[in-house]
Amino acid sequence: MSAESIQVCGTNMAYSVSGEGSPLILMHGWGCNSSTVASIAAVASESHRVYNIDFPGFGGSEEPADVWGVEEYTRAVEEFASKLGIENPVLAGHSFGGRVGILFASRNRVSKLILIDAAGVKPRRKPGYYAKVWSFKAMKMIYRLVLGQEKAALRIERERARRGSADYASASPKMRSILSKVVNEDLKAVMPAIKAPTLLVWGENDTATPLGDAKTMERLIPDAGLVAFAGCGHYSFLDNPSGFAAVLRSFLKS
Repeated sequence: MSAESIQVCGTNMAYSVSGEGSPLILMHGWGCNSSTVASIAAVASESHRVYNIDFPGFGGSEEPADVWGVEEYTRAVEEFASKLGIENPVLAGHSFGGRVGILFASRNRVSKLILIDAAGVKPRRKPGYYAKVWSFKAMKMIYRLVLGQEKAALRIERERARRGSADYASASPKMRSILSKVVNEDLKAVMPAIKAPTLLVWGENDTATPLGDAKTMERLIPDAGLVAFAGCGHYSFLDNPSGFAAVLRSFLKS
């Protein structure tokens, strides 16, 4: 395995290459990096040349200069493939990597698409969620009136970190802004444009991207099939490594 880096969309992106054969681009989830999906790379590299990337802002890659959305991350992978001469790849994405895989495959030629506990379906929000959003907005206005802009900004950032997810709390201010942007992007509209055979692999107990999301993708993506593992969560490939490896090998060789 070799470690490399490349300039894409104005930022330095790290990646590793392993195996021989037709190309496969592997994309990790939010708050992770290429090492998280190393076990997937190991199986895929038995039959493919695997490009395991660190998304900008994660692992060995630089943060983007601006607040990116799924579109910008997808453009980065498109430029990555173009610069390296990668044509008609297999795409495999876990969680956030699945978002990029969906958008990429909807407008580029790919041989196969593998979505692993993938994001891309905007969650249905309960009334309590919107109550929290509006209370937070009211709090920001009060802080600015009482404390002034500078002190208010510090207090608001602390409140965001306290109320947000672990991924949000551990991120830099820019990556927090990116997370807030990408988590609300709904990709259902582009799913019917995906022409590649698509494998959906899910944990039945996934609470981050519920199994219902996978069933929505299976319905909207024309040539999609779903494999769900009992007793597994959002990292189904780690919760059931032998079962996942068997499914992945079968799909890649089919």
